[in-house]
Amino acid sequence: MTKPQNPAIAVRKRPRQARSERLVEDILEGAARVLARKGARHFTTVRVAEEAGVSIGSLYQYFPSKEALLFRLQTDEWTETWGVLDEIMSDATLRPLERLRKVVLVFFRSEQQEAALRVALDDAGALFRDAPEAQAFLSVAKSRMHRFFEELLPSVPAERRAFAAELVLTTMAAVAEKVTAQGLARAQVDAWAKSSADMCCAYVESLALAAKPRKR
Repeated sequence: MTKPQNPAIAVRKRPRQARSERLVEDILEGAARVLARKGARHFTTVRVAEEAGVSIGSLYQYFPSKEALLFRLQTDEWTETWGVLDEIMSDATLRPLERLRKVVLVFFRSEQQEAALRVALDDAGALFRDAPEAQAFLSVAKSRMHRFFEELLPSVPAERRAFAAELVLTTMAAVAEKVTAQGLARAQVDAWAKSSADMCCAYVESLALAAKPRKR
């Protein structure tokens, strides 16, 4: 049996003029509203075109499928979130552990701000999660976290340090997703974030301590 091919998720063309840029913005804004209101199961290009006030033909000039639209919404969210996190990880005015603590808190708050949209995007993620474009984007985020852990744990062997980066990233994402999906208040989300940050920092400190040479 032939395995079905992944849907096309790459954009067909890039807008080059102000009018076409506005058109794409309208489409994406309409897509976000449809996704938040209808969810991934009832998300269609026809509904998006109607919501955005554009023709279906105009939409297809830029997005070949609903999966391409969903993937663009996801990557826009990833880009915004990781842009902020990257600034924090690069902030030399803070000690590395302070940066890690801030990364966790800001990530949780970012997840809460777009909770409804992100829950829908998580449902839609199965449509494109295994696509090469999605994997390439996620690998960039992982690489950035790995570089940050080189600064956090310079004396820890590279393999163990890479594992630590993956563990913290996975834990942070999984807990934040579960917490924000419950619709908790900001104070409750912050409480989860601070406890998660305490746990991550304690783990990192234990690795750093274990890597220190023992005095004889």
